Amino acid sequence: MATFVVAHGAWSAGWTWKKMHPLMALSGHKLYTPTCTGIGEREHLASPDVDLDTHITDIFNVLRFEGLTDVILIGHSYGGMVATGVADRARDRVAQLVYLDAFVPKDGQSLLDLSSGNLRHKEEAVDGWKVPPNPLPTDTPEEDVMWARSRRVYQPLGTLEEPLRLTGGSLTLPRRYILCTKTGAFQRFADKATSQGWPVDELDASHNPHITCPEDLAILLNKIAREG
Repeated sequence: MATFVVAHGAWSAGWTWKKMHPLMALSGHKLYTPTCTGIGEREHLASPDVDLDTHITDIFNVLRFEGLTDVILIGHSYGGMVATGVADRARDRVAQLVYLDAFVPKDGQSLLDLSSGNLRHKEEAVDGWKVPPNPLPTDTPEEDVMWARSRRVYQPLGTLEEPLRLTGGSLTLPRRYILCTKTGAFQRFADKATSQGWPVDELDASHNPHITCPEDLAILLNKIAREG
């Protein structure tokens, strides 16, 4: 049995991993999918002051207060920024860091530094800080589109603008990359992972496999848990 903790993507929240909970439980795994401040059911806490450090603290505190150790930490999309910061702060609690079609930052980089959509995000921000959601992948089933669209909320701009700051030097824990091949938007991060000798897995999926093909993702996460 393994313990998985998810740092979810932008405009998303723990609810997007709803399909994964029964699948992971069938294999005896624990799956934690906390929601970061200002998003999802915590939308009422949104403000211009919410930034990347806020979200890193959100997930770090789940590990701390739940007493979690030997964790497989998953960062999905924007969550790669958050998970990297959590792995830095919780080096004694995280056994492995898995990037799921995610951004992989270096110290001092923000998501906007890594994203070609940085100007659009700033220009479209409502009231100067509320960034509207990106469209869902075109292959998302209509039922899931309707389910997700009503729950996706603005992302505080500070979470995208604030650079990651590593407090303990370079990360030395095992890292792994999962590339979703139907979109390929994160290919450059998978290539970089390969060049650094990380294991790289591929899923025949678009950007949100926990929504569009949860069974395939569960099989792959089981494999990762077995391999350690």
